[in-house]
Amino acid sequence: MRARRALLYTPGDDLRKITKAAALGVDCLCMDIEDGVALNHKAEARQTIITALQTLDFGRTERLVRINAAGSGFEAVDVETVLFAGAQICPDGVVLPKAETAEQVQWVSAQIAAAEEHFGWPAGEIALIIQIETALGLVNIRQVLTADPRLQAVIFGAEDLAATMGATRTSTGWEVFYARSAVVAHAAAFDLQAIDMVNVDFHDLVGLEAEALQGAQMGFEGKQIIHPNQIEPVQRAFTPGDAEIAHARRVMDAYQLHQQAGRGAFALDGKMVDLPIVKAAARVLARAAAAGKT
Repeated sequence: MRARRALLYTPGDDLRKITKAAALGVDCLCMDIEDGVALNHKAEARQTIITALQTLDFGRTERLVRINAAGSGFEAVDVETVLFAGAQICPDGVVLPKAETAEQVQWVSAQIAAAEEHFGWPAGEIALIIQIETALGLVNIRQVLTADPRLQAVIFGAEDLAATMGATRTSTGWEVFYARSAVVAHAAAFDLQAIDMVNVDFHDLVGLEAEALQGAQMGFEGKQIIHPNQIEPVQRAFTPGDAEIAHARRVMDAYQLHQQAGRGAFALDGKMVDLPIVKAAARVLARAAAAGKT
């Protein structure tokens, strides 16, 4: 599965911004038809995204398209326009915002499958990512995350969630901490990537990196961003450092030696190492490999 450390949103109706973003080396670029686009620019956004997919070189950046929410009245034409534009125009994934029911997830997956079959694209090649960002979506999170095998990742949307709860967003984030924890725990339970909330203050890079580091410590594998300046701090926060990688390798090497000797738990650097520690070390090495660090 792809590394999705930094997921950058860009308005789908602005080809200049998409072009600039495609050259930034971000892990994922999400071309938006939803909240980032005015109601009277939705049609323009769809056509601009098609142009971008057809003409731009995104390099190794994952090309995502965020459609409008189920029930918005725009979702069907979003999917039909973008996914059925042509055999050479294929995004890497579709993002469904405000997911609240299994049926919504299954509907999007079925539309993607129909496009794959229509154009002869490999079945299951296009990823599906959903956003949990409403109170109802949070309450239904188990059924939403287990709705379809195409689902690869879940994004936590703190701003919209706070709005549906009537909560006031703060820099500390305690008003959404329960939901943030629930999203990452459920993602782990069902073997999905978890992508953390956006930090809307794109001038505060110190606060951003602290928040990103906290998200990484909680188990998130990446974070949403809204400005190019946020790419580097977020990628750094979600990429294991050299010392962390070296320690993880030592843990794995020592584990193999002790297993061969028939011993389970063992001491390393004055600390006990048992299976949970070994699993954590393996995750560090997997994250490093996904980020291109070996």
